[in-house]
Amino acid sequence: MKTDAVKRMANRSVKSRCRTLEKKFRVAAAEGDKANAEAVCVDVQKALDQAAGHRVLKKQTASRKKSRMMKALNQLGS
Repeated sequence: MKTDAVKRMANRSVKSRCRTLEKKFRVAAAEGDKANAEAVCVDVQKALDQAAGHRVLKKQTASRKKSRMMKALNQLGS
């Protein structure tokens, strides 16, 4: 297998994991389950930071997603 194909598959896996965790967060937030949303939020932030660190996602993209997620989480509390 060519190197670019291997990297593409690895990057797809990382992006898929980020999307899956983001979806879990959105579901928890929609249900109003703040405790679960906070727990998932930590996992999402870690996954996004790792993806940005490995340059799978741009750093600004990860930052924007984390910011929007925190905004949604803070709106749950009020």
